Amino acid sequence: MEGVNNKTIVIGPQFCSPQPLQLIIKKKVYFLGGHGYEVKDDYDNIVFTIENALGVFRSKLIIFDAANVPILTLKSKHFTWHSRWQTFKGDSTDEKDLIFSAKNSSMFQFTRNLDIFLANNISEQVCDFRMKTSYMESNCDIFVGQSSTLIAQMDKKYTAGSVFLGRDKFMVKVNSNVDHAFIVSLIVILEEISSSGQSSTHSSTH
Repeated sequence: MEGVNNKTIVIGPQFCSPQPLQLIIKKKVYFLGGHGYEVKDDYDNIVFTIENALGVFRSKLIIFDAANVPILTLKSKHFTWHSRWQTFKGDSTDEKDLIFSAKNSSMFQFTRNLDIFLANNISEQVCDFRMKTSYMESNCDIFVGQSSTLIAQMDKKYTAGSVFLGRDKFMVKVNSNVDHAFIVSLIVILEEISSSGQSSTHSSTH
């Protein structure tokens, strides 16, 4: 993470807006299976598209920018105590391209809270960011480390499409000078963990 001029940069400075940003994330469920996401701004412009690719024992998503260039790959790490997801540069899943990991903050929790560790945080004694969700995970606050510094918020909108068709819609407010590609990746990871029912009962180490 870079803190240049009070900016929170994880993926890249080009994803930091000097003004607060309102994003809409829509989950798309395909007729023939699989799903993806579409991210738009307040002016209905495409900001990112996210496509899901299922593999053996793992789920993988690729985030593309508005020019359809892959900027991030999100991959679940199965058989872990804490439902860990890893995020890599571009379309890579090579450990040298790891940017951050996200996992459940504890093995037993009534609401799903995630701890985020940057790749250079080897010891993982203290998280670099954290996500705190409400009951039923209808909203989420994202903080810097263990502090009360709020950098983004998500509200999940329930519609007939989301209840019956799985087409969820998320309203995301990103604070000024905060990397919105990073925030979007966190919301998608949270939704993937929630929708898959991943719990902290897997049988291996993290």
